[in-house]
Amino acid sequence: MIWLTWRQHRKQALFTLGALVALAAIMVPTGLAMHTKYDSLGLPACRAALGSASMITQTEEVSRCAGLGHQFEQQFGGMVFVAVLFVVLPVLVGVFFGAPLVAREVEQGTHRLVWTQGVSRLHWALVKFGLVGGITVVLAVAYALGVSWWFEPLVTASTGRLGYFSFDVQGVVPIAYTLFALALGVFAGTYWRKVLPAMGIALVGFAAVRIAIEVLARPRYLPAQTLTFFPDGNQTPNTASGDWVLSQGVRNAAGDMVLPNSEIGPCGPGGCGQSAAGPGAYNWLQYQPGGRFWTFQGIETGIFAVLTAALVYFALRRLRTIA
Repeated sequence: MIWLTWRQHRKQALFTLGALVALAAIMVPTGLAMHTKYDSLGLPACRAALGSASMITQTEEVSRCAGLGHQFEQQFGGMVFVAVLFVVLPVLVGVFFGAPLVAREVEQGTHRLVWTQGVSRLHWALVKFGLVGGITVVLAVAYALGVSWWFEPLVTASTGRLGYFSFDVQGVVPIAYTLFALALGVFAGTYWRKVLPAMGIALVGFAAVRIAIEVLARPRYLPAQTLTFFPDGNQTPNTASGDWVLSQGVRNAAGDMVLPNSEIGPCGPGGCGQSAAGPGAYNWLQYQPGGRFWTFQGIETGIFAVLTAALVYFALRRLRTIA
């Protein structure tokens, strides 16, 4: 049974391996270039000196580090758009591996031959799911490690690891996304029993769940924190902290938001000219601390692990109803 499953899916596995090798051929030279530039600018020492506090005193060193980060982003900032490709890769596993796993067998009627040769449905499913799932885990781990290494300079030089796209392609969550996509494709194949509809449902379902969790759930995994600072002070948000800013703006003395998505100050000798904000206005930030990265990774990985287990369970139950 294992050998049969391997023969059925070896082309997909070899094609995927070849695609990862081609992707590595692009990532390795560009990643080395980014790491080399990041180190040559002195950004590791510079950002380490700033520490991880959310607020720091505005100094020449802070301005210098900000300038170095801006210089790095000017050269490599376009690479952020490559992250879109990395975000899409897990769903392709569900579409091209998961959806046809059962749907193609049922659509072509080959499942009946196997089930009448002394192989139970459960045994058949566990071998197929286990082998394809095992290959997927190995490839997903390699992908997650490679992308995390490649993306590290861009993340640390800009918004930090908790931001959109940055969080999605680093750590362990890409592995969870990939397994979820695979399980969703398998379940879709047991329900619709035709390859193309199953592929479409896997694609749409994955996008819907990912967007819902990213936009609605992730910002609320833990209570957000707030910062307030006055424009005439010398305190400024620390760009090296990796904090994920959820909302910001300028509030007046009564606490009402008067300038959303804005910041005033620091003031020069002539003052801030706060005609729009009024006297006593201050800057306000709502954020998730950068130090929560691995906590959030664990929470989101757990969510997708539960969803994956549920989909596999329901897929096994659906197999009992297939004639």
